[in-house]
Amino acid sequence: MTILVIAEHDNAELKPVTLNVIQAATDIVKSAGGEIEVLVAGAGCQAVADAAAKAAGVSKVLLADSAIYSHQLAENMSLLVTELAANYSHILAPATTTGKNFMPRVAAVLDVAQISDIIAVESADTFKRPIYAGNAIATVQSSEAKQVITVRGTGFDAVAAEGGAAAVEAISFAEDAGISRHVADELAVSDRPDLTAASVIISGGRGMGNGDNFKLLDGVADKLGAAVGASRAAVDAGFVPNDMQVGQTGKIVAPELYIAVGISGAIQHLAGMKDSKVIVAINKDEESPIFSVADYGLVADLFEVMPEFESKI
Repeated sequence: MTILVIAEHDNAELKPVTLNVIQAATDIVKSAGGEIEVLVAGAGCQAVADAAAKAAGVSKVLLADSAIYSHQLAENMSLLVTELAANYSHILAPATTTGKNFMPRVAAVLDVAQISDIIAVESADTFKRPIYAGNAIATVQSSEAKQVITVRGTGFDAVAAEGGAAAVEAISFAEDAGISRHVADELAVSDRPDLTAASVIISGGRGMGNGDNFKLLDGVADKLGAAVGASRAAVDAGFVPNDMQVGQTGKIVAPELYIAVGISGAIQHLAGMKDSKVIVAINKDEESPIFSVADYGLVADLFEVMPEFESKI
């Protein structure tokens, strides 16, 4: 049995979530034996392949270096993955925006059912995944001959980024589906850590009142080296851009420390952050659901507390 892990990257760096997916693959190998290979598809991405080759547990890295894969368009990625699929029993990718984009196409072309967002491996054909916004965990067993799986990175510890010595093998297949094209990237630029990789996150909710008040979080974030997030309510109200959204329909995070400021704790938000190691909640409503998952809670007016909080750090 050989497992293919599809690397998440930006053509320059291997994204940390790939190491979490490799751990999921490792758990499958432990239960049934086999090897783990990693596919790096992009343009000018040799450095990414070299980094993947150092990851613990990887036996081989396949490098598809072509302008066709520079933006990992779903139509082109699905052609590549399905071309390689015959050699693998399992195909795994992160349950990120990119992975969620092309993996359903892979499953459809292979005519198999995809298993999405797994958080644990029971055996080579049995996995656990959250349902009902994380309020229940389903154990799913698949009888498909080939398993197509997306992995929730926060459900698995990352394997060591160093210590491996896998061979890097270039593959020549590069086919453009010709039915889509990349037009432009509109990316928010920030000096702060990415939400999905940050060890500390401070998020604001509707209680912030308006977008300008999110500046109250900036000082604390700067001192803690934290990323700044938001609830869907704050995003929908136009306080901040949607790339800051944490929750079921935003980014799933599990930092060492999560500080929720003015967030009531709707079920959709809790689904995206309740796996955080330590949760601190600040809200003036003591009945807010956020306190049910918080390790530390402060019932207070955020506009009075946050300046003092910053001064004490």
